[in-house]
Amino acid sequence: MTKLKIGVLREEKSPPDKRVPLTPLICAELIRKYPHIEIVVQPSKIRCYEDAEYTAFGVQLQEDLSDCEILMGVKEVPKELLQPNKKYFFFSHTIKKQSHNQKLMKTLIEKKIQMIDYETLTDKNHNRIIGFGRYAGIVGAYNGILGYGKKYDLFQLRPANICRDRAEMEDELKRVKLPNVKIALTGGGRVANGVIETLSALRIRKVTPEEFLMGSFREPVYCQLNPRDYVQRKGDHNFDLQDFFGHPEHFESAFAKYAKVTDIYISAHYWDPRAPRMFELSDMKATDFHISVIADITCDVPGSVPSTIRSSSIDKPFYGYNILQDKEDLPFNKDTVCIMAVDNLPCELPRDASDDFGKDLMERVLPSIIGEDTDGVIERASICKDGKLMKDFEYLSDYAY
Repeated sequence: MTKLKIGVLREEKSPPDKRVPLTPLICAELIRKYPHIEIVVQPSKIRCYEDAEYTAFGVQLQEDLSDCEILMGVKEVPKELLQPNKKYFFFSHTIKKQSHNQKLMKTLIEKKIQMIDYETLTDKNHNRIIGFGRYAGIVGAYNGILGYGKKYDLFQLRPANICRDRAEMEDELKRVKLPNVKIALTGGGRVANGVIETLSALRIRKVTPEEFLMGSFREPVYCQLNPRDYVQRKGDHNFDLQDFFGHPEHFESAFAKYAKVTDIYISAHYWDPRAPRMFELSDMKATDFHISVIADITCDVPGSVPSTIRSSSIDKPFYGYNILQDKEDLPFNKDTVCIMAVDNLPCELPRDASDDFGKDLMERVLPSIIGEDTDGVIERASICKDGKLMKDFEYLSDYAY
């Protein structure tokens, strides 16, 4: 079998990302499982896994990766560092015609690079098969609880990014003493499942939407809301999922009844810009609007949560939205809703997030790279190849050429 050489790139985008696509242990497992492949790693001082951890597992360090057929990173590779005629894997942030990456897209075409974006890796039913969403949910829920503790001076938690790993973060949760709050979660995918993992670690009981609205509890509870719960068709107030997916503009928000009883709102759902927002800024002025902390993991700006007026950072994860003055304010003031809108949450637990991502990559993607792409996983995910956009991405023509 033909030898295949894979290079793990050093993250060069600023600010640098500590995550890796392949951990030292996963590299070692791949080399053992597939003797015809070789994996080398570009040295880096900022990775969550140190160079010495790779070499301890028998993975070689190599500065010049020009002899590698496949190059794998996490964030965008600066266009001047892209090597022509290679097969690249990273999050390119180009498929929505992001203006700040248009030059990157043009360079990928000019250098005849085969660009496989992790975001475009799907199964035959076009469901995404890989991503960091689970850890966005895990950390986002933790930050929401941390923010609530700060707002009401109930407990102090170490930020997740100061914890060595998830186990240490979950040790922090033992400090949490929540009153009988109600937590509303929207979403049903990887991100929402990550949120549920953190809420489960806190032993917070799940209740139905009906119980959530009508019940009174002596303990903290949460409910998971699906589209049928928080939107309704205009006019007749009915709901049909396929109609919602195809024509979200035909629907209006039905979230107001939940906003009256919710203390912490965690947004983890996919939002189509044609769909209604969860609520409007004017709704927040109502005397019965009860939400005081919003963990907006989706962090669309502007998006379904109008009080998310900007993304926040790992170092400063919270800001306040002043309801009375319609402007940003200090996060824990009396008249503000505390907003958590960190847009790179998995970076707070980079070792765990990288391990989780790498396992999915090894099990669900690399067999199609190393062997035959019989299911078309790589073909479907390739944005461009040989200087041309692939068929599914021809809609980028005015952006890429």
